Amino acid sequence: MNTQLAPVQGSHEHPPQPERLPETHPVRRVGALDRAAMHLGVALIHWGRRPAKARRRPRPMLAPESIEARRELDRVRDQYLVLKLTQFR
Repeated sequence: MNTQLAPVQGSHEHPPQPERLPETHPVRRVGALDRAAMHLGVALIHWGRRPAKARRRPRPMLAPESIEARRELDRVRDQYLVLKLTQFR
């Protein structure tokens, strides 16, 4: 094989640019108040996303009056049904 590659002569920029010096930017520091506010915000986000468990409530107890009223209602209904059945015989 007689193919010869061209030698590398350095980098070329297209279009050619004049030599530039890297620009220096002043370093901005974060203050203690800003850092504390950021930590508080992150803590609030974590607290807001916590898993919430529903509190188990004890089963409500019926008042004795309502239990007695239910029994009375059942007794009167049974009497009515017995009376109704005896009329059709």
